[in-house]
Amino acid sequence: MIRAEVEVVVPFFDIDLLGIAWHGHYCKYLEIARCAMLDTIDYGYNTMRATGFVWPIVDLQLRYVRPARFEQRLRVTAELVEWEYRMKIKYRITDAATGELLVKAHTIQAAVDHASGEMCYASPDIFLKKLGIEVDAD
Repeated sequence: MIRAEVEVVVPFFDIDLLGIAWHGHYCKYLEIARCAMLDTIDYGYNTMRATGFVWPIVDLQLRYVRPARFEQRLRVTAELVEWEYRMKIKYRITDAATGELLVKAHTIQAAVDHASGEMCYASPDIFLKKLGIEVDAD
């Protein structure tokens, strides 16, 4: 299981007039956890590009359960749940102190050949190798 957990503190510039984190900033919190998760397999964005692939997000879903507030410590967990044809990552954002669930989310990323701009219909061999999956050498 490829998984990472990070802590984020909601900064002043992320809150709105209601004193809660503006909904769009949760994407940033997911990104921090996703980068930490990809780093665990040495497949961060610079490595992706260097190996000839980029992975744009093609789908993003968030379910807001409770708001995050100014200076609240959040625990953001990212877990890779699909990898054969796309990269699907599930997330949970919880209060770091109590474990109370604030947000559930997922992203889907598709591999794109960086040189041609063509979408790949299967995960590139280099990604599978980073996951420890044996790839047939045809």
